[in-house]
Amino acid sequence: MAHSHSEAADALLDKEFKVLDHGFVRLVDYMGSDSSIVQAARVSYGSGTKKVREDRQLIRYLLRHRHTTPFEMVEFKFHVKLPIFVARQWIRHRSASVNEYSARYSVMEDEFYLPDPDQIRKQSKANRQGSSAEMVDQDVTDQLRAALTRTNDQTYTLYKDWIDGGIARELARINLPIALYTQWYWKIDLHNLMHFLRLRMDHHAQYEIRVYAEVMAQMVEAVCPVAWEAFCDYVRDGVHFSGPELAILRDRIADIDLSVEELVERGLSKGEAREFRDKLAALRTSERLTS
Repeated sequence: MAHSHSEAADALLDKEFKVLDHGFVRLVDYMGSDSSIVQAARVSYGSGTKKVREDRQLIRYLLRHRHTTPFEMVEFKFHVKLPIFVARQWIRHRSASVNEYSARYSVMEDEFYLPDPDQIRKQSKANRQGSSAEMVDQDVTDQLRAALTRTNDQTYTLYKDWIDGGIARELARINLPIALYTQWYWKIDLHNLMHFLRLRMDHHAQYEIRVYAEVMAQMVEAVCPVAWEAFCDYVRDGVHFSGPELAILRDRIADIDLSVEELVERGLSKGEAREFRDKLAALRTSERLTS
C-alpha cells in the first residue's frame, strides 16, 4: 500500500497556529490517515471484511466498540510552545514521546503568560481544582495582572544578571516562575491523542490547556476526517452512564420501542440502529451492557 497522506493535512504542515499570548502549535509531521486505520483493521479481521463494510462504516464500528489498536497506526508530531504550568498538566499524559527545550543548555526567552482579563475568575466552590464562571472585580483584575507583570520582569532580570555573572544556567533558572514559556516536540498515536483531546477539550478542563487541544483537534480532523467524525459522535458528544444511573433510567424507558427504520430516519446507520435496540433491550431486562 502506498504511503497515505492528506492534502488538507499537508497544507497545515509547519504552520504556526497562535495559542494564548506567546504560544503556538505546529504540525511538524504525521504518518497515516483514515486508510491506515482500515488497512490495519483488515489485517486483523481478514480479507472478507471489505465486502461487509465500507471504510467509513468500519472506522465507526471500530471506535464504537473500542477496538483501539488500528487507531495507533496513525501518528502525529507536534511542536508546541506553552507556559510551564500548562506543560506540567500536559505531561501527565504519559503515552507520548516528548523532547523539551532545556534550560540547562540554553537561555530561556523573556516570555511569560499573562491571562486576559476575561480569564481571571474566582475559585469554584464545587470544584477544588477549577475556577467558576464568576468574574473578579475589575480593580482586582488590574492589580493581579500588574503584579504578575512586575514579578515576572523582576525574576527574569535576576535570571539574566546571574547568567551574565557566570552562574550556571542550571542554577540561574530555578527561580523562574511557571508562567514562563517552554517548548517541546510531542509525538503521539491517534488512539492516545483522542484520549488526550477527550479530557482536555472538555469544558471542565483549564482554559489554558483547552485552547491548545482545540487547535490540535483541527489538525486531527485534517489528517483523519472519518475517524474524527466518529470520535465526535461516540466520544466527544457521547455520554457514559454508570450502573446506578442506568438503574434510574431503566423504569423511564420501559415503553420505548423504536424500529430500525425509525432510528435510521433519525440519523443512525442500520448497524447502529440494531445496536441501539439491543442496548435498550438489555437495559429493560437488567442485562449487563457490553457495548
